[in-house]
Amino acid sequence: MTLIDTARSTPEVLRYTAFSDDPEGGNPAGVVLDAAGLDDAAQLAIAAGLGYSETAFLTAPPEGLGEPGRAFTIRYFSPLAEVPFCGHATVATAVALAERTGPGDLVFATLAGPVPVTVTEDGPALRATLTSVEPHLTGVSPADVTEALAALDWPAADLDPALPPRIAYAGARHLVLAAATRERLARLDYDFDRLATLMRRLDLTTLQLVWRESESVFHVRAPFPVGGVIEDPATGAAAAAFGAYARTLGLVTAPTTLTLHQGHDLGRPGRLTVELRAGDPRSHVGGTATAITG
Repeated sequence: MTLIDTARSTPEVLRYTAFSDDPEGGNPAGVVLDAAGLDDAAQLAIAAGLGYSETAFLTAPPEGLGEPGRAFTIRYFSPLAEVPFCGHATVATAVALAERTGPGDLVFATLAGPVPVTVTEDGPALRATLTSVEPHLTGVSPADVTEALAALDWPAADLDPALPPRIAYAGARHLVLAAATRERLARLDYDFDRLATLMRRLDLTTLQLVWRESESVFHVRAPFPVGGVIEDPATGAAAAAFGAYARTLGLVTAPTTLTLHQGHDLGRPGRLTVELRAGDPRSHVGGTATAITG
């Protein structure tokens, strides 16, 4: 029996939470292991009906991508639109597959490029670590930073001058803004439409709002109005991009592992790790995932 079954007209939609082993924590994602026969409109409708920040849809892989049964094409839809790459839905999907076929190596063909994932046993849980596409960093104009801060209702004085604004990419684009205090990060009440307008103009998937607790520990939040979601509880794509940000700006030196805490202010705590390896510019983002039942 294959995981892609073209005879099934109504696909099963699984629900997993990523970056937590508690169904009440992390970031929920929809997972459709058999999306054969679903067109774009059908996938978007499923994602909108589920209401999670993203739902992942699997179909057969491009020829030569990887070992049969371990390689897939994956697409990600938010309630409003398709996104090129989603880390938490990738982790959720990899764990869902591993529960059915066993831990090991997988590879997903995404719109951003091939994304390998390794699933291992982590005590009673399964842990998935994805390898991002090659990342890069670009600048952002002062006017666009000013507009982002206005939409967030953040005074410029509340930014951390040691962590300058940048747009970071590791499969999707994210504007990184660093808060000077944990209290500033905790107070998030933004203008949804104004921020969405700016993000669409800059082709951003989320904002990556960060506060640095220590050299390698960060607290993060991710507004996601372009996806129709106020805030993403745990964002693997932004974590991968932030790894590139930290490395490129010299905040850390590889090899090292960053720990990102996200979702605490939403009551859905999650933990993401970002491994930066010497000689490898890509980010390796890891976390557990678990099924949501009931």
